[in-house]
Amino acid sequence: MPIKINHLAIVVPNLESALAFWHDAIGLELGGREENPGENVNIGFLQIGDSRIELLEPTNNDSGIGRYLEKRGPGMHHLCIEVENLEASMEQLRQKGIELINDTPKIRHEDGIRYCFIHPKSAFGVMVELYELPH
Repeated sequence: MPIKINHLAIVVPNLESALAFWHDAIGLELGGREENPGENVNIGFLQIGDSRIELLEPTNNDSGIGRYLEKRGPGMHHLCIEVENLEASMEQLRQKGIELINDTPKIRHEDGIRYCFIHPKSAFGVMVELYELPH
């Protein structure tokens, strides 16, 4: 079952410039920064209520985010929905004919978050990430 929107992810060419807008001009609270070498991105986290906006700056043009930026330009990358049970959610989607990008959950090793992505073809052009926080 979906719990809440965990975050919206936005691809940006330059994290500092994006933070100047979202943090300095708009006034969203900077919740931290992270380098994710496994995904080849630098991330800026901005809090907005119980959710976040994640700014994704590619560190490598050959990475998934780097190719996305080159092909589509900066902008919305995905919507992340937090779920209670990732496997159950994935199975429910499969039974309804929804195409998943990864067949098994991925795990972020630094914090144990398990996640998967729904293909935009199945979600009306929006990439959707499902997140299960460690219990």
